[in-house]
Amino acid sequence: MTQIKVLSVNISEKKGTVKHPVNSIELNSYGVKNDAHSGSWHRQVSLLGIESFDKFSKEANRKITFGEFAENITTEGFQLFKMSPLDILKNEKATLMVTQIGKKCHGDNCAIFKEVGNCVMPKEGIFAKVISGGTLTADDTFNYIPRKFSFDIITLSDRASKGEYKDLSGPEIERMIVDNYSKSNRKLDINRTIIPDEANLLSQNITNLINSGSDVVITTGGTGIAQRDITPEVIKPMLDKEIPGIMEFIRVKYGATIPSALLSRSVAGTIDKTLVLALPGSVKAVKEYMSEILPLIDHIVYSLNGLERH
Repeated sequence: MTQIKVLSVNISEKKGTVKHPVNSIELNSYGVKNDAHSGSWHRQVSLLGIESFDKFSKEANRKITFGEFAENITTEGFQLFKMSPLDILKNEKATLMVTQIGKKCHGDNCAIFKEVGNCVMPKEGIFAKVISGGTLTADDTFNYIPRKFSFDIITLSDRASKGEYKDLSGPEIERMIVDNYSKSNRKLDINRTIIPDEANLLSQNITNLINSGSDVVITTGGTGIAQRDITPEVIKPMLDKEIPGIMEFIRVKYGATIPSALLSRSVAGTIDKTLVLALPGSVKAVKEYMSEILPLIDHIVYSLNGLERH
């Protein structure tokens, strides 16, 4: 497990000013007590690594002191900007959840930007929300716990489950997920299974995945109008909230040129903290649907886990 050392804890009373080191900070449900940036929002606590300080000191041609980038916590031991939202920083005193990597630069309101004409915080600083509070001091250590996104793919096919032909749609969904996150730092856990078109078996599989904490469950197959196509009938009653706009948009977009696409009864919705998607069974349809869905995944998973970044 990666450990990150706290080098300094810092506070400022006004926004747009540098922070100054203090002996300790108190983390509460609003962030850092008495800090100008505390509040009921997602950027309660700011962090920046000494690794970023060293690069910027050369550009500024002087030594940058802790707090000058308006960070609440100065750290050592890991390049913080390689983290991802929902990652956890935890020790025996407090727990922080990463909510944002970098930010928009407000140069006119930033003290260091006014002096140097640049600032590293918007590029390499991170922001966090307090999950559990406590008193933090320099020389404390955080354990870094990266948050994996878990994807579970279920292919419904009587013949593929018997080994009569090779499942192509499940592997294609996995390939597109991996490709989507290939340039990010997000850790993934992807699992695939094949089952026959049996309602009870599908229901039990989904229930087990929800109970195990899966982030995204994707089924492929059984969304047409054939007698054995039962996926929507199983999934719809299980949903806490249906998200009709996703599938309606896809049906209309592709149905405009391929009328048979309008026959798809694909479904999207949530069960507890899990996004559930029922896709068609053909590889071509899977590619079309996933290309529209993948840009939405992060936002949905963040929202389901209480991370609202408005």
